[in-house]
Amino acid sequence: MGSCSPTTFIQRSRSMKLAFIGLGVMGFPMAGHLQQAGHEVCVYNRNSAKAADWVARFGGSQGATPAEAARGADMVMVCVGNDDDVRSVVYGSDGVLAGMQAGALLVDHTTTSAQLAEELAKTAGKQHVRFIDAPVSGGQLGAENGALTIMIGGTEADVAEAAPVLAAYGKKVTRMGPVGAGQRCKMVNQICVIGAVQGIAEGLMIAQKAGLDIPTLIEVLAGGAAQSWQLQNRAQTMADDQFDFGFAAQWMHKDLGICLDEAEQQGLKLPLTEHVHAVYERLLEQGMGRCDSTVVIRDLKS
Repeated sequence: MGSCSPTTFIQRSRSMKLAFIGLGVMGFPMAGHLQQAGHEVCVYNRNSAKAADWVARFGGSQGATPAEAARGADMVMVCVGNDDDVRSVVYGSDGVLAGMQAGALLVDHTTTSAQLAEELAKTAGKQHVRFIDAPVSGGQLGAENGALTIMIGGTEADVAEAAPVLAAYGKKVTRMGPVGAGQRCKMVNQICVIGAVQGIAEGLMIAQKAGLDIPTLIEVLAGGAAQSWQLQNRAQTMADDQFDFGFAAQWMHKDLGICLDEAEQQGLKLPLTEHVHAVYERLLEQGMGRCDSTVVIRDLKS
């Protein structure tokens, strides 16, 4: 990976011509923030009706293919599901690389393997297109509020150019190192998140069995070393058996699979990650893939 000192960027951007590929629960508001920031944004979504809805709400335009959306853009953002989804919108005669001009910058916000990031950088470079991997953290609420944390792998110059644009939806935009470093940082993020979630789930099992008042419990724990975003924002909903919002279990299952693949390549064992990945596997088999990722507590109750 190489070594470097992480650099955090906060500044405003000049108006640019942009393309945004993928209008899911994250991409839809992220692209909206770019348009509202004064950029000229052309969007593409596999479901064209969703793209039309975006244009109706924010303005801008939509392309019939990723290549059409990317044509003439200074910068192209991609935010889709997994490695294969990224390849499907980047490669081929209709992919963004077919429409991007030399010197443009491709930004992948999708959580993927670091190997894909390195592959994309190499392939894009052959067409004189620059690339950075820029996965995000903060969930749907963070995307809607323009308050995401963005962790980036790429050259200092490319990240410095992209950062003012990404600040439209990123409260913290940080270069972690060369291409691939952003994805590896996101792996660490997801492992830390599921560690907190699994711990809260197990703690709640004791709390509920003992008849403790959950709101009071959360207030007390939030004042000590157990404090976390997950505790303050998800413990009550977990206790109430509410999982119809937030980051879906199927996506966390996918992300942890990426973490485990990376660990295998690095010769590492991640026991907690392996355990929680297996928990999600069981929950997906039971049809809970679209539930919030904190649904792990249901596995303890089964």
